[in-house]
Amino acid sequence: MRQATHILVVPTPGPALVPITRPVVQWVERQGMDAGLLTLWCRHTSASLLVQENADPDVLADLQDWIAHLAPHDPARYRHGAEGADDMPAHLRAALMQTSLAIPVASGVPMLGTWQGLYLWEHRDRRHRREVALHLMGE
Repeated sequence: MRQATHILVVPTPGPALVPITRPVVQWVERQGMDAGLLTLWCRHTSASLLVQENADPDVLADLQDWIAHLAPHDPARYRHGAEGADDMPAHLRAALMQTSLAIPVASGVPMLGTWQGLYLWEHRDRRHRREVALHLMGE
């Protein structure tokens, strides 16, 4: 059994689902492990990770609209606002979504479905430099 770790740095433009499938798959392939388990961990409290449809951009737009409805930017609704009006809604959005993913690896690649992509979901209004920790265990 072998293990490998890596920090994937993801620049974000503000609120968006930023695709990370390609760099994740490329890193897994470079590890030379035929089978195993890949774990992704978002190292932030105002961003999250998602496996989602990668073919129709309307899906991503609808997800953004949906989460904005669930956790709107409304300072009157929240006690916490130390970092701006987008701060507490971003924490709520991250709490509703996933901050870690576990994906099986076979034949040296993550076992994603045909229409599945990996995304870092930025919940803050401004650009950030996010980090996703990757851990691969296998042989």
